[in-house]
Amino acid sequence: MAGPTTTLLLLLLCSAGLASGATAADDSGFTTFKVYFHDIVAGTSPTAIRIAQGAASNTSSTSFGAMVAIDDPLTTGPTRAAGTEVGRAQGTYTFADQQTFGLLMVMDFVFTAGEHKGSTLSILGRNEVLSDVREMSIVGGSGKFRMARGYVQAHTIDSGFKSGETVVQYTVNVRA
Repeated sequence: MAGPTTTLLLLLLCSAGLASGATAADDSGFTTFKVYFHDIVAGTSPTAIRIAQGAASNTSSTSFGAMVAIDDPLTTGPTRAAGTEVGRAQGTYTFADQQTFGLLMVMDFVFTAGEHKGSTLSILGRNEVLSDVREMSIVGGSGKFRMARGYVQAHTIDSGFKSGETVVQYTVNVRA
């Protein structure tokens, strides 16, 4: 049986691991960690490119009907310079709402470095980008995340209005 000193030490060690961005598992079996998604639409090396659109997409106030292919960096920090690239978000998003900026996200987080290297998470769901926090489903995965279920919460850090690079913090809650 652990004494008060042992319990305090364990709590401090767990807190230190979470503060550094490490992965943590909670009592419900969920593993939680954060990555930063960099959607780059401007410059010489965009990572998000419009690949299809409906006839009225250019005149729609919400770009309704446009589809974008992505191969976006995933990093450990909110800037590419300050964080380490740990993977890529690969897939598509479709502007699927005529009233607001509501996207249908279909993507894989492909981990190429770090503790999840060689694994993927498949994410599907609605992303109403003007909302502060959006939730999408984890519908599967591979490697360490084979048969994964869970959810991600997206929170925009930088809209990219000036730079052409949108930065979104994804909090991943996954059970494999």
